[in-house]
Amino acid sequence: MSNEKELCDYLHVHGEIVEDVNRQMPSEEVLFDLSELFKVFGDSTRIRILYCLFVSEMCVCDIATLLNMTQSAISHQLSVLKRNKLVKSRRDGKTIFYSLADAHVRTMLDQGVEHVTEE
Repeated sequence: MSNEKELCDYLHVHGEIVEDVNRQMPSEEVLFDLSELFKVFGDSTRIRILYCLFVSEMCVCDIATLLNMTQSAISHQLSVLKRNKLVKSRRDGKTIFYSLADAHVRTMLDQGVEHVTEE
């Protein structure tokens, strides 16, 4: 087999469809960023943390207690979530509280659960 790019074996390409999809396709940069975002959702610990924050704003200690994990492990995962704009934080005295970054995160979680639980 050659290294040349293989072309479609079909006799007819649906040009209008191909052009329409190509016009609506996000840029490679946007698709890459979307892929990176979905990788963040690929870790069950991060999903569990997001669901904690879905219910209530919480500090690291509360999340660690609830998930039976170390504060260090929770802090590490929160930094990944924050870096990917899925959670935000606010300081109250010496305590930092975390919450979902915005309604988009809530929608993604809602739709994800709806998708995996539908029959």
